[in-house]
Amino acid sequence: MKQRFLAVMFLILSFTLFAQEKIDYQMMQRIRQEGMQNSKVAELMSYLCDVYAPRLAASPQYRDAGKWAVSKLTEFGLEKAGLESFGTLGHGWELKKFYTAMTSPQYMPLIAYPKAWTPGLESTLKGNAVLMDIKTEADMNAFKGKLKGAIVLTRGEQEVALSLEPDGKRYTDEELEKLKLSQDGGGRNQNADQFAIMRAQRELQTKVAKFIKDEGAAVLLEPSRGKHGTIFVQGGGSYRKGSEVPLPQIVVSVEQYNRMVRILQKNIPVALELEIQANFVDTDSLGYNIVAEIPGTDKKLKDEIVMLGGHFDTWHAGTGATDNSSGSAVAMEAVRILKSLGIKPRRTIRIALWDAEEEGLIGSRGYVANHFFDREKKEKKAEYDKLAAYFNYDNGSGKIRGIYTQGNFEVMPIFEQWLKPFNDLGASTVTLRNTGGTDHQSYDGVGLPGFQFIQDELEYDTRTHHSNMDVYDHTVRADLIQSATIMAAFVYNASMRDEKLPRKYFDPNAVQQRRPMF
Repeated sequence: MKQRFLAVMFLILSFTLFAQEKIDYQMMQRIRQEGMQNSKVAELMSYLCDVYAPRLAASPQYRDAGKWAVSKLTEFGLEKAGLESFGTLGHGWELKKFYTAMTSPQYMPLIAYPKAWTPGLESTLKGNAVLMDIKTEADMNAFKGKLKGAIVLTRGEQEVALSLEPDGKRYTDEELEKLKLSQDGGGRNQNADQFAIMRAQRELQTKVAKFIKDEGAAVLLEPSRGKHGTIFVQGGGSYRKGSEVPLPQIVVSVEQYNRMVRILQKNIPVALELEIQANFVDTDSLGYNIVAEIPGTDKKLKDEIVMLGGHFDTWHAGTGATDNSSGSAVAMEAVRILKSLGIKPRRTIRIALWDAEEEGLIGSRGYVANHFFDREKKEKKAEYDKLAAYFNYDNGSGKIRGIYTQGNFEVMPIFEQWLKPFNDLGASTVTLRNTGGTDHQSYDGVGLPGFQFIQDELEYDTRTHHSNMDVYDHTVRADLIQSATIMAAFVYNASMRDEKLPRKYFDPNAVQQRRPMF
């Protein structure tokens, strides 16, 4: 009986909030028309993917791209556009030239990429491969004194399983309905055993890496987790200045890697040739976010802020098209739409394109600490009470299907109303669920209303995320057009409300929860 009463009260509250929400449907129509019929998002994407990419954090390429973004936002008519430092980041890394091939027993050019923040080679290296498939610490003893100057294959043959599932997919109606339901909580952590296994593997890998370096090996080769020539590659060293420099490390397509392993297992030598020209860049150790504003016009509300954005940095094997040139282009297009319509927002609209998300949300966390709330000092900053909302885009280039509310009950009926004019474009789902892994967490983690949109996955996890296939041609133009239009509408609505969006309860003195390390 009590549960039924609470449910009824929640429905009444939702209906009341829903009924109070004011939507300017004529403005929604204008935003749709400009966004859907006069979109510039594809052109923005081409510059971000073809001209100014990749954009590894702290690299010269990132800063050159940042200057272009500032000039473009200024061209759109935004104010206070600039590169804003959030503090020290570290040193950059850039790849100048790379080549590798198997030269014997047959010639085979390798599909491969060096890991970021690993050094290059002084000259072209030629030599025979050494296979090390280490399962236990004791296995290392067999290689003692045998790795000086060696080209080491660090793992054995990898399984390449047949999959009959398509690489690309969209949410079904059934999946979206299921997404509205709360996730089960409580009970034993079913991943505990898996975390323990992964932790043990990580510890063994660390010991093996130290052993190989101490033995004087020249370079390490490992298989990619992708297939069909797709290479998933990130960093092998640290962006932090003063960190230990690892050995050169290369990720090779799994099919070619397995071929070399099978040849070596037949006691037939495998000869390799490698050239790596990679540089650490120490000209500027600061990190920079890109920011710009459309100033508010309401005398009482103009100092309040509505924010939108996505991260600007990428990995280096592809051009960061789906992670996250898409988010940067969508946010830039959203503010272009609003400026082209000559809107006069009551609150200030501020776009932010983040640095170093791939290294742990560093840019957005630094910005939040400087402007809103410093988690380490538990110190509230001047703009903390002025933020109305932050909207983030960073799950590939798939169209918006709805939005995660991060457990915020009060915003659900508001967002449902905001999505109404776009239901016919496939966007209608509002869920209480949390989603992680991107920059809205920097806001949500300090009690601010930060939200990530629900997006169709497309090929994000299967093909493009952190891979050499993360390029312009694996994005969907129509989806980006829809996404920028909806983001523009959400930002407009947040800027025009009488009140800021409701916030969840936040205890600044609570111990921060961190995910298990392994």
